[in-house]
Amino acid sequence: MKKVKIQKAIGMVLGHDLTRIVPGSFKGVAFKKGHILREEDIPALLDIGKETIFVMEIPPGRLHENDAAGRLAQALKGDLLTLIGPSEGKISLAAQTSGLLKIKVNDLARINLIPNIIVSTLHNNSLCLEGDTAAATRIIPLTIDEKSIARAETICSRSGPVVSLKPLSKKKVGVVVTGSEFYKGRVQDGFEDWVGKKLLAFECTIIRKEIVPDQVSRIAGSIKALIESGCDLIITTGGMSIDPDDVTRKGIRRAGARIIFFGTPVLPGAMFLYARLGEIPLLGLPACVFYHKVTLFDLILPLILAGEEPTRKEIALMGHGGLCRNCNECRFPVCPFGK
Repeated sequence: MKKVKIQKAIGMVLGHDLTRIVPGSFKGVAFKKGHILREEDIPALLDIGKETIFVMEIPPGRLHENDAAGRLAQALKGDLLTLIGPSEGKISLAAQTSGLLKIKVNDLARINLIPNIIVSTLHNNSLCLEGDTAAATRIIPLTIDEKSIARAETICSRSGPVVSLKPLSKKKVGVVVTGSEFYKGRVQDGFEDWVGKKLLAFECTIIRKEIVPDQVSRIAGSIKALIESGCDLIITTGGMSIDPDDVTRKGIRRAGARIIFFGTPVLPGAMFLYARLGEIPLLGLPACVFYHKVTLFDLILPLILAGEEPTRKEIALMGHGGLCRNCNECRFPVCPFGK
């Protein structure tokens, strides 16, 4: 600490809190310890009776918390994120648009093992809306060894940004509803109310919907026709159980699609199917999507719209956290489901 006249303290670091008192209305901190003094601060300092102050001298090889946080956040930041701050050694990374959050979890852990550094994020594959805080970093002490920040920067430079956002595409969706009860008009399908609203929320367009009986050839033909009409995402509903007369999977295969997985360790959503026909994803939805507010479909759809191609291993890992609590008041996605 050293005592300096305020006119000569510009750019220096305040060594302690400074209190401001307004009789009868306010008493609190006017300037916090660690504040870097600016020329525009001088009138306010004079107003609280400060003509000299005690400042900190930061030796070579150490960084002020805000400078350190700025370097760390910049190293962490990937596409479509903006920095907010610093404030007291904290900087937030906010989404510039809606997208799928991608976190390099192992690298995040390595950085958090560096003393006096904190990086906190949302879960990998979380859906972020524009303006959402996706991550935040904080430096614990007022100053930090520059080598610690350099270690974090090296981790980021070797593997790329630890925190990034993938934009979501607006798919042209083709729908195949299977089942004789729907085809013959005995029962009204609920696609628009239960699934269509979720697609529209992501600004996807439902190009065409076909209702077909439980016939392999008709299902396959409809899938092909939807693709020929320009659809780049196919969704089927109905016929996804293991009952002998549920033939939707056979129709999907007949259309030429490659089934990546059928059956998932996520409840609700166990009978979900994911396939690809060339570059086009195909989702087979189980009956639970017409009953439960949130299912595996809500976890998979953002991945598909972000261009991800989930593997069997990735789906297997979703069993951890894949059990919905069926809360009376659903708070998804702010809940453990899918995490």
